[in-house]
Amino acid sequence: MGSAEEDDQPRPSDITVFGANCTLHGLSHIFLPGGVTVRRLLWAAAFLSSLSIFLYQVAGAVMDYMSYPHVTILDEMDSPVMYFPAITLCNYNSFRRSKMVRNDLFWMAGMLGVEQNDFDDFMAALGQPPDNSKFFPSKTFNMLEFVQRTSHSIDEMLLDCKYRGKDCGPENFTTIYTRYGKCYTFNSGLDGNPLLTTLKGGTGNGLEIMLDIQQDEYLPVWGDTDETSYEAGIKVQIHSQDEPPFIDQLGFGVAPGFQTFVSCQQQLLLYLPPPWGDCRSAPMDSEYFSTYSITACRIDCETRYLLENCNCRMVHMPGTSTVCTPEQYKDCADPALDFLVEKDNDYCVCDTPCNMTRYGKELSMVKIPSKASAKYLAKKFNKTEQYITDNILVLDIFFEALNYEKIEQKKAYEVAGLLGDIGGQMGLFIGASVLTILEIFDYLYEVLKDKILGSVLRKRRPHRSASDNLSTCDTLRSHSDSLGFAPNVLPSHSTIGNFEEFAC
Repeated sequence: MGSAEEDDQPRPSDITVFGANCTLHGLSHIFLPGGVTVRRLLWAAAFLSSLSIFLYQVAGAVMDYMSYPHVTILDEMDSPVMYFPAITLCNYNSFRRSKMVRNDLFWMAGMLGVEQNDFDDFMAALGQPPDNSKFFPSKTFNMLEFVQRTSHSIDEMLLDCKYRGKDCGPENFTTIYTRYGKCYTFNSGLDGNPLLTTLKGGTGNGLEIMLDIQQDEYLPVWGDTDETSYEAGIKVQIHSQDEPPFIDQLGFGVAPGFQTFVSCQQQLLLYLPPPWGDCRSAPMDSEYFSTYSITACRIDCETRYLLENCNCRMVHMPGTSTVCTPEQYKDCADPALDFLVEKDNDYCVCDTPCNMTRYGKELSMVKIPSKASAKYLAKKFNKTEQYITDNILVLDIFFEALNYEKIEQKKAYEVAGLLGDIGGQMGLFIGASVLTILEIFDYLYEVLKDKILGSVLRKRRPHRSASDNLSTCDTLRSHSDSLGFAPNVLPSHSTIGNFEEFAC
């Protein structure tokens, strides 16, 4: 049996013991032995007020963190050398009149807005004899072959080409198909050609080309269709090599009779994925493109849309599926694609990639040719002065400076900041730390242990009947008599050691 001193020692689960030893400020003044006093009530009110303010601040900090805020940082980065972008250009005219034959017109009349009764007039406008007495249309028509045969050729359009002062030519351009037909990309990085670099900014350190847009080859506009154009000139898009051109929507026009200067600045954009942002970090799930970009996503989606609705693809779309016939172009492909681009915003949902490169540009123009150079250029290219004015353009694309803009999204509130704010509020209002939280858990463990052990001991203790109590009382009385106590007075608990008290 233990001594009386051991029984008088307070247990670890006692709230007064916890209050006296806990590092949580204020508890040692609240949980004291004795009754309730004004001083203890004031300390309790102060502690609860501080605890409430602390919990309010913590809730605000957690809500701020759960909103996943971000900030955008703009920085200008210098670079000793920069990769030159890809330059895609298309003639606004898709098909050359000199390459058109009557069989082409028979099949393409619907796309060109030409009625059957106007065939002779249209052929006459092309400068070809209208006699069709011996004409027999072909049984089939290959749209891809027609586009390849009738599109403007870079060999004929390109009059002069220089990159960083060195000569370049048609061999530096890669053929690509867009909604304008056959187009050409400079510095595409394809066909084993390495990407070109530049070491300086400004004119003379980029691409300078002189083009003949060949307006005398433009088809006469016979009707308002997707394949006819009112403009004269070329359309240009500046893009990265990882991004296919989307020139019909993202390109800018360059007019003949002018030298157009395009000053570029590369922009590197870094976005955050969800939940901080809404960019896409997953690779592209496509059989046509390996690198994800908005334009690749759009082209892939439009291709799938036409394959589902028209069972064919347009010439500019990737893949090996059957190319639409002119009749399918008019009746299905063109209306479906126009509907998808203009009205259906749910089918093609293309998220912004988390890492993308784009090129900001500033354009300026001067008249060409000058009166002093008109005769020289006419003689050089064996053309008339009027032809030079109507057809020749110069395009000069260069970096403004050898630097680029880095636009980056960063997390505005991370876990370290959240813990720091909670720790600061905890120390300010309740004077606690991580170890204080461990003390609270340790106290709860002691309370739980005492409850469980006490319950187990009470179940194991033998049940005593009233007769047992009476017998025990008689024994105690006889024992007290032998010790000299007064009759019917039982010794106290402290006198008899560990004997239990009984109500006798």
